[in-house]
Amino acid sequence: MEEEMKRIALTGDINAFYRVIEREPGILKTIEDKDFAETPLHVAASVGKTGLAIEVLSLKPSFGRKLNPSGYSPLDVAFRNGHRQTVKQLIKFDAGLIGVRSRERKTPLHYAAESDDADLVAEFLVACPTVIKELTIRGETAVHLAVLSESLNAFKVLMGWITRTDNHHILGWKDNKGNTVLHIAADTRQLEVSQVNVVSK
Repeated sequence: MEEEMKRIALTGDINAFYRVIEREPGILKTIEDKDFAETPLHVAASVGKTGLAIEVLSLKPSFGRKLNPSGYSPLDVAFRNGHRQTVKQLIKFDAGLIGVRSRERKTPLHYAAESDDADLVAEFLVACPTVIKELTIRGETAVHLAVLSESLNAFKVLMGWITRTDNHHILGWKDNKGNTVLHIAADTRQLEVSQVNVVSK
């Protein structure tokens, strides 16, 4: 039955989704009880079936925070598969999804920062301001990851947010290797990042 649910989630057919629930009313609870699961929300989000993704999220909000066996949340898989509209719609219904820690304790903000998706970085910060303080297992902020991946556009958005919200102390945070954002910028010869950093102080 779970495999049938996955196949339906791939099509985004809401009516077929409810027909499965009519035959097996406890199926979503069975999935929910697993520590890690490829939920119908993961599947729908991974292929950009936004309507069904929102429907599932409404029925089972906990699915939005559940990780699949690979360690990713539904928002992560939507982002990783390029379904930005699905990401934007999901966070309209639950902005808390932006703070879900997945594999390596990364949040969707971390992924957007290292992918240089400045637009989503901005949307994530507006919808969930506290996510700026989340750290990966290596003690990295989203700013660290933007600099490490040379994502200048994302870095500029993050710096703008840090300046507007008076969170400059984040720039002094060190990762597990003892590196601040400025150290990484200097080591990788990212002069523009270093200049932006200095100007912001």
